[in-house]
Amino acid sequence: MMYKRVLFSIIISVIMITGCSSSSKDNEVNANTYEVINSMNAIIDGKEYIINLEDNKTVKSFINMLPLEFDMEELNGNEKYVYLDNALPMDSYSPKRINAGDIMLYGDNCLVLFYKSFDTSYSYTKIGHIDNLPDLGNGNIKIKFK
Repeated sequence: MMYKRVLFSIIISVIMITGCSSSSKDNEVNANTYEVINSMNAIIDGKEYIINLEDNKTVKSFINMLPLEFDMEELNGNEKYVYLDNALPMDSYSPKRINAGDIMLYGDNCLVLFYKSFDTSYSYTKIGHIDNLPDLGNGNIKIKFK
């Protein structure tokens, strides 16, 4: 009878030790391999800005394309745009209001940076936002995403 109790205790101890150690190793691997990116930098005509990113599949695909550099064209006195070589996944919605500093995807391959606020009926997928973005004027701009 004593033999059975000792054997049972040993088996339970081994199961508990094994279970705990493999669980903590799994957590260490997950913590080290998963990184959340919630911001990135943009350099617009030589000045650096921080983009606060959305958490969506469009942003994840866009980040995988970095670094990128574009000449963005002026449109409507409120935005700069460029057509990307590759389509990105979309999750478009109608924001009803665009705010200065919003970075959006129009369709699946048109990247738009808005530098003035206005109401809209168009649909976009939001990529991110630059706080305190100045009026970028009526000309084209050079932009680097990194």
